[in-house]
Amino acid sequence: MPIKIPADLPARAALEQENIFVMTEDRAASQDIRPIRMAIVNLMPTMLTTEIQLLRLLGNTPLQIDIVLLRAENHVARNTSREHLNKFYTTFSQVKDQKFDGMLVTGAPVELLPFERVDYWEELKSIMDYSAENVFSTMYICWAAQAGLYHRYGIPNYPLAEKKFGVFDHTLLQPGETLFRGFDDMFRVPHSRHTEVRREDIEKIPSLELLAMSEEAGVCVVKAHGTGEIFVTGHFEYEAETLRLEYFRDKNKNLPIKVPAHYFPDDDPAQPPLNTWRSHAHLFFSNWLNYHVYQETPYDLTTINGGCHHD
Repeated sequence: MPIKIPADLPARAALEQENIFVMTEDRAASQDIRPIRMAIVNLMPTMLTTEIQLLRLLGNTPLQIDIVLLRAENHVARNTSREHLNKFYTTFSQVKDQKFDGMLVTGAPVELLPFERVDYWEELKSIMDYSAENVFSTMYICWAAQAGLYHRYGIPNYPLAEKKFGVFDHTLLQPGETLFRGFDDMFRVPHSRHTEVRREDIEKIPSLELLAMSEEAGVCVVKAHGTGEIFVTGHFEYEAETLRLEYFRDKNKNLPIKVPAHYFPDDDPAQPPLNTWRSHAHLFFSNWLNYHVYQETPYDLTTINGGCHHD
C-alpha cells in the first residue's frame, strides 16, 4: 500500500526516484474506498487447485476484493463436479453487462491445438474483446497469454521442439515498471508449456512492451499500453509441488517428459522440490493489484471504457 505524505516533503522526490510509491495528502483526501471487483476466468481442468493458487496471491494484500468465478459456457468440465460449478461459478453471458476492476484468465492444456479449434474459442474471443472495454486491467496467464496476444495483436505462437518445463531465471528489461517494484535483479518463474511467443513478433507491435525475459525460457511478461492488459507466459501462481505432480503424472503415462529444469535439488526427482519463486509471486500480484488496479481504477465502475487505462 502507498504511504501518505505531504506533497512538498523533500523526501518525496527521493522515494519516487527509488520506485517507492507515495500518495500525496490531496490525493488521499479525494480517494473513495470500495471493494475491488475481480473476475477469474478459470479454464484449467484442475479448477479447484487453480482457485486456491490464485486466491492465495490475491488475498495477500490489505485490499478487499470481491471475486466472481467464471467458467467456459461451451465446455464440459471433466475434473470438477457439476455441483461445484453450479454453486460457485457463473458464465460470461451472465456478467457481460457488468464491469470489473480486474480480470484474470488462466491457462488451459490446449496449446497444441490451433486456437480456432479450441471448443470455447469463440466465447473466449468475446471475453477478451469485452475485457478491453469493460475491465480496467486484465492479466492473461500461460496459454491465455498466447491466446490474448494472438487474438488482440495477431501474434502467433510456435511449437517447441520439447516442452519448456522447469523453473527459470528471469531478468527485467524495464526495471522502473511498477509491476516489478521491489523485485530482485534476477527472479525465478515456473514454466510448463509446449509452445512459445517470440520477442521479435512482440517488438513489431508499438503498443506492446516486453518487460521480462529469460535466456532459457524466452518471453515472460508483456504489457499493452493503453488497454490494461498484462500477458504472463509463466506460472507465478504455481505451488512447490505443482511441477512434481505434473512430471510424475506424465511419466506414469509413459509420455515423453524430462525432469523439470532447475527444480529438484540435484535434479533428483526423489528429492522434495523447493519453492524459489513464492516471494516474487506475491509481490508481482500485489504490485498488479495496487498500481494497475486499485490506484488507477475509477470509483464509479460504470465509467470504465477502453481508453481510461494508465501506461
